Amino acid sequence: MSTSRDDFGIAIRSALLQRGAKQKFSLFVLILLSAFIFALDNTNLKPIKILRSILNDGVYRISAISSSPIKFSSATKNFFSNHILVYNENKKLRSELNSLKERKFENLYLETENKKLQEILNIEKESVFQTTTAKVIIDKNSPYLNSVVLNKGTSAGIKLGMPVLSNGYLAGRIVEVNFFSSRVLLLNDLNSRIPVVISPNGSQAILLGSGKKKPNLEYLPENFEMNETNLVFTSGKDGVFYDGISIGQVVFEDDKIKVDLFSDPNQLLFVNVVVDKIIDIGGK
Repeated sequence: MSTSRDDFGIAIRSALLQRGAKQKFSLFVLILLSAFIFALDNTNLKPIKILRSILNDGVYRISAISSSPIKFSSATKNFFSNHILVYNENKKLRSELNSLKERKFENLYLETENKKLQEILNIEKESVFQTTTAKVIIDKNSPYLNSVVLNKGTSAGIKLGMPVLSNGYLAGRIVEVNFFSSRVLLLNDLNSRIPVVISPNGSQAILLGSGKKKPNLEYLPENFEMNETNLVFTSGKDGVFYDGISIGQVVFEDDKIKVDLFSDPNQLLFVNVVVDKIIDIGGK
């Protein structure tokens, strides 16, 4: 133990001997100051405790202030990371919501389409004609020309001149046939000419398309008397249409005798193309 103290004393004396007077004095003062601080720290004097508390508080505040940029940087990083995650999640949820809305609209459209198709199929079962159901894929309506394109053609047995029904009423006839499509000339087209018979008196006339919703009745007999009971049917005299297909009701409009069609040419979605006649109307 004494050997260690002697070595420590020898080291201090050597340091003092190897340095200048000022350095020797500074080193000696620092040693005394360190010993004094160490002694004060071990005392229980109240002023020393207060001073120690003040110094500790200062050190802690300075440490807190000095570490604030690091904490701020970390907090900022976490904020932006969370913000980006929330943004991406919100974007994903918005995309899923839009997808669900589109799917809902598609389902509503399919329900509407299915309902309409069911009505067409029910009419087809009750019809006296053998028909094939087709869907309108293109509507070529214009102020003067009115036709639609169907999604079926010769592959489904459709031929030129075949009548086309909408809700069981005549809507037009096939004027162009392809393998997988066909075109229908509607009754209100300017090029449409159909021989008709008018009930109840059996007067015959020609139904002419006018480019408007209601076609005209031409070549009526001179003694024709119009009333609310006048209904128009196909006469079958042209050898193309079967007789007895309902068309519409006679009306007087714009100083002309016209036909208010039972089938709306602007509301065609599914139609029935008449392929053959199952039974003759009236037992023929």
